[in-house]
Amino acid sequence: MAVWGQVHSAQAQDDDKPLRITRDSTTFLVRTPQGPLTVQRAKTACGEPKGFVQPLVPQPGVTPVNEIDVLHALNDAQTMVIDMRDEDEPLDATIPNSYHIPYNELEDRLDVLGCKQLPSKAWNCSQAVKIVAFCYGPMCVQSPTGIARIVRLGYPTSKIFYYRGGMLDWEGIGLTTVVGNRPLPKPASSP
Repeated sequence: MAVWGQVHSAQAQDDDKPLRITRDSTTFLVRTPQGPLTVQRAKTACGEPKGFVQPLVPQPGVTPVNEIDVLHALNDAQTMVIDMRDEDEPLDATIPNSYHIPYNELEDRLDVLGCKQLPSKAWNCSQAVKIVAFCYGPMCVQSPTGIARIVRLGYPTSKIFYYRGGMLDWEGIGLTTVVGNRPLPKPASSP
């Protein structure tokens, strides 16, 4: 019984820690006809205590997509649907026919996305494939971080599509998942 009390107390301390809504805020004030109302996050069974609500468009020029768009992209030979979660392969559950390139390895894998590294070590992404990026869900910073990194290196935003709902929404609406990912294609040849 004492062990339960200790665990419960530790859990209560975690539950008392305010969860972020944005990068810098744990609350948002809404002016209602009845007076001000403070909106805050509550820890839910499917909510992650880390992270914060990601913008629908993580970088100017990137196109947000929904589940129907992702389903169509899975059959498009010119598009790679990329699971950017930083977990080790094989993933326990992911979107069928998706590739796994962790967000923190993306900069080193631009060749797989159709970019060519120049002798100057800069990247030429004029022949880059379209990508659909996703991670855990609307609170996850991983795919937005990966997107920002490749945009900085010259990846065209017109070829980046962001599925903010990620695995949380995909599984939440009951869409099929698989274990593991599709093998990565061969890198583009150097110039």
